Amino acid sequence: MQYRVQGIVIRTTDYGEGNKIVTLFTREYGKMGVVARGVKKVKSRYGSTVQLFTFGDYSFFKSGGLGTLNHAEIIEAFHKIREDLHKAAHASYLAELTDRMMGDQEGEPFLFDQMKASLQAIQEDKDLQIIGHLYEMKMLMHAGYQPELEQCVVCGQAAEPAVFSIGLGGMMCERCRLRDPQAFPLTPGVYKLLRLFVRMDVRCLGQIDVKPQTKTLLKEMMRAYFDQHVGLRLKSRDFLDQMDKYGV
Repeated sequence: MQYRVQGIVIRTTDYGEGNKIVTLFTREYGKMGVVARGVKKVKSRYGSTVQLFTFGDYSFFKSGGLGTLNHAEIIEAFHKIREDLHKAAHASYLAELTDRMMGDQEGEPFLFDQMKASLQAIQEDKDLQIIGHLYEMKMLMHAGYQPELEQCVVCGQAAEPAVFSIGLGGMMCERCRLRDPQAFPLTPGVYKLLRLFVRMDVRCLGQIDVKPQTKTLLKEMMRAYFDQHVGLRLKSRDFLDQMDKYGV
């Protein structure tokens, strides 16, 4: 069957002497793998179209597992991302997160739009950490792990939030907070951002100014929640942690 899709390159793997297996995240069909023959050769006309993060039009024939690329055109190359180590590292995290959490040919137009908007936001110098948390929340919601932020996860009351329980999966009120002694304190700034991540479309993200201490607590909470409920080990996240550790 012949496919023509718009897609974002989220992973490439060398295949043979001059070929690559390219994983595309497409709007209509979700994640699809295609073989791009000869793209490692200097004179290949498709070499630039299969670079990581590229958004383009792709045509390929697919009858079994992998398709075979027969035409590609770049719509947006996202050059600024690949030329900047920090931008590339954060974009790689979003790409790997998508690759690991999405099934093959699992069409999710909304998530595709969120991924494309996230790359655009990274390119436009918006806050890298906030972009990452926004997209993480969309993936958590897709996987069925959306945290409870509107009412206490213990008593069910829509009371003032006091803490956030990783294990119980959401906010707890003052009366119930002792049910989880390891729960994170839920400051107004962090609570507001968590609710924003659930409700906001990445395409609507503007410039945002978040206090450093709020970002630190938010990162700890999102990491702990992701590890508890999803539990994936991602190389790109390890790389981001190494960059933070050594102040790169």
